[in-house]
Amino acid sequence: MTAWRSAAALCLAGVLLASPAYGKQQAVPSQKLFSFTDNKIFESSGLVDRGDVVYTNNDSGDAAIVYGVDAATGNTISRTRYAPSVTDVEALAPGARGSLWAGDIGDNLQRRKDVAVYRLTPLDGDHPAVRYTLTYPDGPHNAETLLVRPHKKKRILIVTKSAFGGTVYAVPRHLRPGTHRNRMHAIAEVRGLITDGTFFPDGKHVLLRTYTSASVYTFPAFGLVGTVRLPPQPQGEGISVGQDGRVLVSSEGVHSDVLQVDLPAALTSPSARAVSGPLALPRSTRAAAAGTHTAPPGRNAADWAGIVLVAAVIAGAGYLTMRSARVGP
Repeated sequence: MTAWRSAAALCLAGVLLASPAYGKQQAVPSQKLFSFTDNKIFESSGLVDRGDVVYTNNDSGDAAIVYGVDAATGNTISRTRYAPSVTDVEALAPGARGSLWAGDIGDNLQRRKDVAVYRLTPLDGDHPAVRYTLTYPDGPHNAETLLVRPHKKKRILIVTKSAFGGTVYAVPRHLRPGTHRNRMHAIAEVRGLITDGTFFPDGKHVLLRTYTSASVYTFPAFGLVGTVRLPPQPQGEGISVGQDGRVLVSSEGVHSDVLQVDLPAALTSPSARAVSGPLALPRSTRAAAAGTHTAPPGRNAADWAGIVLVAAVIAGAGYLTMRSARVGP
């Protein structure tokens, strides 16, 4: 991630923390599980917790590599290179029988005609993965979140990242590998600038994070169960839920900490229910989502206030970037 993007993200996090929605909310309890010791892990973006081993990947700028890290020491114990090259890998998700899914889904400039996901086996060395090409029904989107449901009826989802909230896109159930473009469709909308997410082991709930908060949603309705404030991080992006329910969060930066956070039992219970219904889909995606479950009530005043704050920060960051890029007389 470039310096100006990091600065913009930190500025955005500051604005969110200062907003009424977060200012009165205490961060959930946390403790450091380990720190990455490998200098080559400099922008931990995706996170998968497999107990003794935690897997992560770097944000844009790195090769197609997944790092296996000893959860007791933070030392790298495996590096899996799964493709000759990638564009912008942003996310990891656990798959069946020890496999992982990597999401080459980042598109900050929203110019990519298609994105890709890879199903890989996390072994040390070169191990080519199966590539699946995906397209959106309504043009390019930036995304940092890949969700794979832990269920015999596997469901793969991508959640976009936008100042106006994220849209959840479902990947076709029957994927064709290679260059065939598998067309996704929108099924729901969620709140916040989503930087990562994961399913809970029950397959009935989804955990999504922003730079400063984490929210639990029901699946497949995507009704909001609740939101908590996460502990401060330099640039928090990754989140995972282990088979034992352990919740970990990671941050970009060399030798950054991986924290174990304690979510309220009311959010992690398999019987947790939504306190509000799903948001209405954006108008541009409604046609593509015809026949899928969506419902009001849409956004409330607090949501719109947050959107205005986020949009203002992004606009300011963009102006500063353009100004710094000008060539003097």
